[in-house]
Amino acid sequence: MKSFDLQVKNVSKSFGEKAVLKGIDVFIKDGQFVTLLGPSGCGKTTLLRIIAGFEKADAGEVILSGEVISNKSPAHRPINTVFQSYALFPHLNVFNNIAFGLKSHKVPKDEIEKRVNAMMEMVNITDLKNEMPATLSGGQKQRVALARALVNEPDILLLDEPLSALDANLRKKLQVELKEVQKKTDTTFIMVTHDQDEAIAVSDRVLVMYQGAIVQDGTPEDVYEHPVNRFVATFMGECNILESERIADKLAKVAFGELVLEKDPQWAATTEGANAGKCCGGIAIRMEDIHVCTPNESFENNVFDARILERIFRGDYWELIAELPGVGNAESLKLRVMTDPDEIYNPGDNVKLYMEPQYLQVLDD
Repeated sequence: MKSFDLQVKNVSKSFGEKAVLKGIDVFIKDGQFVTLLGPSGCGKTTLLRIIAGFEKADAGEVILSGEVISNKSPAHRPINTVFQSYALFPHLNVFNNIAFGLKSHKVPKDEIEKRVNAMMEMVNITDLKNEMPATLSGGQKQRVALARALVNEPDILLLDEPLSALDANLRKKLQVELKEVQKKTDTTFIMVTHDQDEAIAVSDRVLVMYQGAIVQDGTPEDVYEHPVNRFVATFMGECNILESERIADKLAKVAFGELVLEKDPQWAATTEGANAGKCCGGIAIRMEDIHVCTPNESFENNVFDARILERIFRGDYWELIAELPGVGNAESLKLRVMTDPDEIYNPGDNVKLYMEPQYLQVLDD
């Protein structure tokens, strides 16, 4: 059975003086749900358009099933795209919108009927068969656009910010449906988004992009729990970054004391300023991974005194702003901490915070 693996090989692209993609290398296995995640201007949409054939790379190749397709037009690539704007034909009803590609390829009428009906059932729009696009909600339009792209049985489906125009509740609902459709069809999905929650919810694999490069490639869990640098740590959710200095194996000094680490920091020695000659770098810890100790709890390491400055109700958790006094000449440091709704701490309370070594992520920068 043929495998529709995709390889993007050393792809670069510039617009004028600006380098948008810088030698991108990535291999996407057939049947994966992969998300290109990053802020505006990172190059993710340009990479998607190069895969689709809407943009031509300055250098490098796009290879599908072992065949170089870089010079093929979009119409001659077995790849379909779902656009942010849906791009439905306003003069055609739902059935004929979905059937458009099949009719263009002169598929027999009974085959069209069968495939369109099956696809409408898969995306839960059977009852909209005769509706016109103007009468549809945003979520319904998105389902029609998805069905229209998938009914042609592409090797790869590209999705350009497919849910960004929808409200938060509907977006979460369609995230689940999108993942279900991808599993049912076993089609490779490559999605572009700047929404971290969306990427985590639907993807088998997340490619985090920044300034024209892929800076981290991994499962949603790996990228969230083990960020490689400061950008990924802060872009993938709320995160405290601790400036630190390596003082021994698996031991680092921060403003409020010494941290025992699970991973030995391998920072390069600095060459300038007060820290010249010292190995300094960043350590990340997410606010949900900082534990507020109860009076009867005791830990051997990584327990620090703190004072609560502020608490913010976030619905399903409290966010605390805690101040930890500096050691020696170091200034005090403020950290963000998450607690359960039934754990009530008030401004002015003195507490002890515990940071488990496995949750302290040593960053590359």
